[in-house]
Amino acid sequence: MCETARFMRFWRSFSRFPAVCCAVFCIVALPGGGLALTPEEILVVANEKSGEGVELARYYARLRGIPKSNVVLLNVPVGETCSRDVYERQIAGPLRRILATFEPSWRIRCFVLIYGLPLRVKPPPQRADAEVEALRSQKQALEERIEKGSESKSDFSVSAVADELEDVRNRLNQLKISSDALASVDSELSVVKGADAPIGGWIENPYYIGFSKRQLPVSKSKVLMVSRLDGPDAASVRRIIDDSIAVEKKGLTGVAYFDARWPMDDSATRSAYRRYDRAIQRAARRVEESGRLPVVLDTAGTLFQPGQCQRAALYCGWYSLAHYVDAFDWQKGAVGFHVASSECKTLKKEDSQVWCKRMIEDGVCATVGPVGEPYLQSFPEPEVFFGFLTEGVLSLAECYAVSLPYLSWKMVLIGDPLYRPFRSSRQ
Repeated sequence: MCETARFMRFWRSFSRFPAVCCAVFCIVALPGGGLALTPEEILVVANEKSGEGVELARYYARLRGIPKSNVVLLNVPVGETCSRDVYERQIAGPLRRILATFEPSWRIRCFVLIYGLPLRVKPPPQRADAEVEALRSQKQALEERIEKGSESKSDFSVSAVADELEDVRNRLNQLKISSDALASVDSELSVVKGADAPIGGWIENPYYIGFSKRQLPVSKSKVLMVSRLDGPDAASVRRIIDDSIAVEKKGLTGVAYFDARWPMDDSATRSAYRRYDRAIQRAARRVEESGRLPVVLDTAGTLFQPGQCQRAALYCGWYSLAHYVDAFDWQKGAVGFHVASSECKTLKKEDSQVWCKRMIEDGVCATVGPVGEPYLQSFPEPEVFFGFLTEGVLSLAECYAVSLPYLSWKMVLIGDPLYRPFRSSRQ
């Protein structure tokens, strides 16, 4: 089926979802204009100090038909974490110069970072912040007022003080975010074209569906997609590459599992946890409506337990911090992510139980996770991510691009950016 006809079918199938249609427009409007990411638009980046990484870069490029000239080697210290100085001088700087050699300038739309490159950028030394200290003191005083008022049953308005306390907490959180300079190498590189991007805090993603009607400080022309082919060892990475290509030929099969915490309802809520829980449930509904896979949605408070998720093809759930629960018999080509902090802070530490590492070890083909505390609102929007993925028109990297709210932050996408697990059966 030609690209135009496939796009029109895709557009009609989502026409009752205006926000999703807007996201399709965002993808079509990417520099280069193609609907789906192509091999020629990818720059494969490896560390010349990692022999296995260099070999994997060339292996991946050969299997995906990526031009040899699109494979570049950097000279970077080996290790999962690098300093801000190393990032700027030995990763970002060289890649900016390499991008400048491509004509037209938008020819490269996506970086693929290969096993052997750093995962995290350390923050520079932090300085004391007078505003933060003042807010912390104010927060403590308000908490003490509420505690004393409750004990004495005095007439002062606990509700008014509680509202003031919530405002102080929100301001503290915003300051923490804006000053937080720990980032994933991947997320920083998504805005590498903008050399003046701030070091601390996140940047709103202009391709995220939720920001489609807003004027944002960074333009789409300054944003790149970034994916990573990485894992505990080189064999895991080669398996991810091979599985992605093999599954595309016949389509991903199995069961989609979604692990929520509360039954779905439409009541108003101020809880970010409740809102994200509903987003997981909407994702389950979207996959079920697609007809691609049978869906299991669990709304009990407990996680899926060992042996419960047979033939797992898709997964999204929460919350078990740095403690992988092996409930899954992963299908070849499986895609999923677990919502918890720092689940991608390492892919190499031998005894680590973080979800990204353990899911790869167990056989998953693509996953997402943060390298530090990301805050819940920075995770990909599940309905958008899995909705596009099951439609099969857009690649893994593009599904991630329109579902991810923030850049220059903590998130990492692990997987072949060209992977389209459902591309075969409807084309």
